[in-house]
Amino acid sequence: MTQQAPAGSGDPAGPEGYPRGTAHRFTAADGTPLTYHVHGADTAAPGTPPVVLHHGFVADTFVNWVAPGIVGELTARGHRVVGIDARGHGRSGKPHDPAAYGESVMARDLRGLLDLLGAERVHLAGYSMGAVVSLLAAAGDERVTRLVVGGVGAGVVEVGGLDTRALPTGSVIAALTAEDPATVAAEAAGFRALADAVGADRAALAAHAAAIHRAPMPLTEVTASTLVIAGDEDPLAVRPAVLADAIPGARLHTVPGDHLTAVRDPGFVSAIAGFFAEG
Repeated sequence: MTQQAPAGSGDPAGPEGYPRGTAHRFTAADGTPLTYHVHGADTAAPGTPPVVLHHGFVADTFVNWVAPGIVGELTARGHRVVGIDARGHGRSGKPHDPAAYGESVMARDLRGLLDLLGAERVHLAGYSMGAVVSLLAAAGDERVTRLVVGGVGAGVVEVGGLDTRALPTGSVIAALTAEDPATVAAEAAGFRALADAVGADRAALAAHAAAIHRAPMPLTEVTASTLVIAGDEDPLAVRPAVLADAIPGARLHTVPGDHLTAVRDPGFVSAIAGFFAEG
């Protein structure tokens, strides 16, 4: 991977009043350009590990982490925060070939970002798709000393990734490729609405949906202290205790909300910030 010049002095991706980060780019091993956003670089407490954030499907760093106040809370506590826009999302490259996608590929991108940061210790958090990516990246990587995975539950253990029993892949692809959003199945309507709201490249998202991870997860290889967070009405994070029990020493915390609203609950923000403050 090669690092490129900063994408600009500030990240213009949100309205005024939100924390302003600096966007940078690097090139993945397969040539895909990737963007990451740095917040709190000038105010980070000395010796505090950087916090790296990986967003969920369709979202990006701003939607998943900045707008709900999570980045602001973490920087206020003295962390340097680095959020990556996954391939196919946000300001990163958007190939349309399913061969360029899958959480294993994104985990390789994430490890490349950790190499680029050069920190001996990092705290890592991922939500939904980003949780699967973060688990794959953290397995066997002792640089990750604290890990938060949100928006996932028993599906990670039982089907090897996001819970397609609640949201079939075919429904997601159909929702993203439909000409008329009114024809989208109810279970996937939220993802189509979000994609349209953020101006996403729906063909790129559909390519990733066709390549999502479906293999046993290396959960016993995760050495980081881990917190599992799930919304109590999230159909994609049912029985989160099954996941917490499968990760050595992991804790479980639940908050009110479904898959799209849990991240905005004050308890979600405070749980992440408090957990990272412990180490």
